[in-house]
Amino acid sequence: YQRRVHGDVDRNVLLDVFCQISSIPLGYNNRALEKRARESDIINSIVNRPALGVNPPHHWYDTLQNSFMQVAPKGLKQISTLMCGSCANEVAFKAVFMWYSRKLRGQNADFTPEDLSSCMWNKPPGSPELSILSFTGGFHGRTFGTLSATRSKAIHKVDIPAFPWPAAPFPHLKYPLEEHKKENREEERRCLDEAEKLITSYPVKVAGVIVEPIQAEGGDNHASPDFFRKLREITLKHGVAFIVDEVQTGCGATGKFWAHEHWDLETPPDAVTFSKKCQAAGFYHNLELRPNAVYRNYNTWLGDPVRALLFGSIVDEIKKNGLVEYTANSGKILMEGLNKIAATFPIHNIRGQGTFVAFDLPSPQLRDQLVTTLRNNGVQSGGCGTQSIRLRPMLVFGPLHCTIFLEILETSLKKITK
Repeated sequence: YQRRVHGDVDRNVLLDVFCQISSIPLGYNNRALEKRARESDIINSIVNRPALGVNPPHHWYDTLQNSFMQVAPKGLKQISTLMCGSCANEVAFKAVFMWYSRKLRGQNADFTPEDLSSCMWNKPPGSPELSILSFTGGFHGRTFGTLSATRSKAIHKVDIPAFPWPAAPFPHLKYPLEEHKKENREEERRCLDEAEKLITSYPVKVAGVIVEPIQAEGGDNHASPDFFRKLREITLKHGVAFIVDEVQTGCGATGKFWAHEHWDLETPPDAVTFSKKCQAAGFYHNLELRPNAVYRNYNTWLGDPVRALLFGSIVDEIKKNGLVEYTANSGKILMEGLNKIAATFPIHNIRGQGTFVAFDLPSPQLRDQLVTTLRNNGVQSGGCGTQSIRLRPMLVFGPLHCTIFLEILETSLKKITK
């Protein structure tokens, strides 16, 4: 596992700690995946792509069991495969609305003639006035529903019609955490109180809540496990669905396969969405979110068997090489090195789980300057929020790569702050 670098169009070799926006799990040109891609079942799936909802290949059930279900989140035994992270969240929203409407109508009650006629005009009761509660700073995608739940940057949303859905404040924690325990507890309580208030009183009835374990695009914003446990309790108390968006945090980057494992929930989420490092997309869910009729949550492809087969090999490589644990160890090295650099240079708010790490610069301008300087010195990195740099290396990112990155970071900071 030494092939961690990539080159630009000028043949400059770079250490990549951004990895196609957090989407490469095992490094470029991984030999195990290259070998797998040459096998007949993948070649056949490329040449003869099936419409999985109506004509799945004979091996589709086994493919699901040998890939996605190997790493299914605790308590979730259903899966819907899709094409991308936005699709995963969008279709999860639809599943929540169908479930919630079925509760209101009666589990075994059929659609009324008025339901069927009014929905054709986008009117209630067939098109009910329901909403998804999200959090300020969150990013969930760019389709119509997910964009209505996205609150990270205005440029993502401007000019696009949106649903009138609520947003609760996400905690803004102070660092170092151990020095601000009281303030951070109060901040999380404030956000939970506001979320519960919106669930109970927002004019458009809330059917579900979506949250990222770490708000990535919005600035790598964290909250404590206790915050998420209490948020789950609120959703159970008021009978709304709980969706965990693991599109960016999933597949081992935080030192657990799924970031929400850090929370030790008593009751699992109702749905967990995924994409990016999984090289495939979809959402795990409980039985209640399974549609009660065919062709409801449906499209032609419903995912891609090629990506499902490859994900099986990705999971095998992760398990065989202990890469989740390896990532947890690399994260400790990164955090220790960044805290040492922070004693000399103006980086602060160092935070992370595993190698899912970020730090802040004093201004957006200095952050952008550092991203450029890092690239010119041989490191591909990325920004998030207003003035943060986020690290999203592959699971094969090890101690040697940590050392290289930290040395180049220090050199780059010297250059821009002298």
